Amino acid sequence: MTATATLASRTADLLRSLGAAPLAVDGDGAATRSPVTGEALGHVPTTVSAADAVTAAAAAFTEWSSVPAPVRGAVVRELGELLREHKSALGELVSIEAGKIVSEGLGEVQEMIDICDFGVGLSRQLHGATIATERPGHRMMEQWHPLGVVAVITAFNFPVAVWSWNTVLALVAGDTVVWKPSEKTPVTAIAVQALADEAARRAGVDLPVTQLVLGERDAGEALVDDPRVALVSATGSTRMGREVAPRVAARFGRVLLELGGNNAAIVCPSADLDLTVRGIVFSAVGTAGQRCTSLRRAIVHESVADELVDRLAAAYATLPIGSPLDPDTLVGPLIDEDAYTAFAAALDQARADGGIVVTGGERVDGPGGGSADGAGGVYVRPAVVRMPSQTAVMRRETFGPILYVVTYTDLGDAIAVHNDVPQGLSSSIFTTDLREAERFLSPSGSDCGIANVNIGPSGAEIGGAFGGEKETGGGRESGSDAWKAYMRRTTNTVNYSSELPLAQGVTFG
Repeated sequence: MTATATLASRTADLLRSLGAAPLAVDGDGAATRSPVTGEALGHVPTTVSAADAVTAAAAAFTEWSSVPAPVRGAVVRELGELLREHKSALGELVSIEAGKIVSEGLGEVQEMIDICDFGVGLSRQLHGATIATERPGHRMMEQWHPLGVVAVITAFNFPVAVWSWNTVLALVAGDTVVWKPSEKTPVTAIAVQALADEAARRAGVDLPVTQLVLGERDAGEALVDDPRVALVSATGSTRMGREVAPRVAARFGRVLLELGGNNAAIVCPSADLDLTVRGIVFSAVGTAGQRCTSLRRAIVHESVADELVDRLAAAYATLPIGSPLDPDTLVGPLIDEDAYTAFAAALDQARADGGIVVTGGERVDGPGGGSADGAGGVYVRPAVVRMPSQTAVMRRETFGPILYVVTYTDLGDAIAVHNDVPQGLSSSIFTTDLREAERFLSPSGSDCGIANVNIGPSGAEIGGAFGGEKETGGGRESGSDAWKAYMRRTTNTVNYSSELPLAQGVTFG
């Protein structure tokens, strides 16, 4: 699909099939564009204001929070079934709007289905602890209760999955949700909201438990500053997090931040290089390097560096680059022209720092053009750059397919280089030496929230808590006990005796 009319028409058909109204060809709303061709898909409709959405969500919370958790899970179950039914259509819409290749668009919807399955089970397991008490005739326990209105602010690169991570847990926890998607990906949000509305209807819930607010930065700021919003879950850049966190803290709200990543892989002398090459290539070029977990730095033992770089260059030369709607494509477009500007600037700085571009870095034509004036989609050839050492440009996150390679001689030094960046999201080591693997996973190893062995840093499953440390923000979403962020804890002590012993042996009276 290369013509505007074709993409716009296909988008309209997909929206209808998902139960949403198609976009207007003309209108007052902002035009939204596909990175596949750079051309308009239609005009984004006006939604309720952030303030009105929060008002409705706060009113709904009063009733929703008293609904038994397994009943709340019924909405999530219906959503999961709808996603199964419409997986192909929503996956294609993700590819059209976010530029993901076919398998990644479908994979993102599968991630939504998986978290729905997780949430349905979780709805019967929101349990607290029974705690030993020092006082006879007493029982101490903790309970988890619904928190309130949750604002979910998402980024373009995972336009629907991150919403589901937050919303499924929040709904099961008894919260209501107001969603502000990226202004770059409003169409998929419209489709998902339609499915969420239908899921609630099928479950017999006549409450606005999920709502959508479309708009620019000011809509997100209104949610951040609204004292009725108990939790702001925001995914985006570290710069964004620096603004959000203190504003929410000033009103004593909670934040859950998923910010920048600058992920590395250490490649040891014992590494299986066949496996390593496959792991590195997917992690570095998947989603055109626009994942927060994308591999950006390879720290390679000097004894295998030359061979690994040669293998990577050969693999990169075979990568099909083009329309993400073509099932043979492995590398789709950058999201927009600004992304290319940052990509090119990083490569220029790497060269100035003594780096050698082994392969890639060029802008290439894609469907609809690809010229430097911004007509058409923005496509680049993924780059591998050998660096003399870890320079400042490597310590910054560039949202594009650039892989920097540096060498090491001692594993301790490699770990030090690995950790010497402000971000702390995901990490990996390739080794067949058990001692090296365990050292990397130990407290003195990787300082990231995710640490993998013999797989790249990209491609997390929903069963584990997702998130990172340092400038990544410290938030945790998805699996494990991440649900606790969406609830409030109470500690209860029950005296079932006729005495009144005080804690710590205190006597009074």
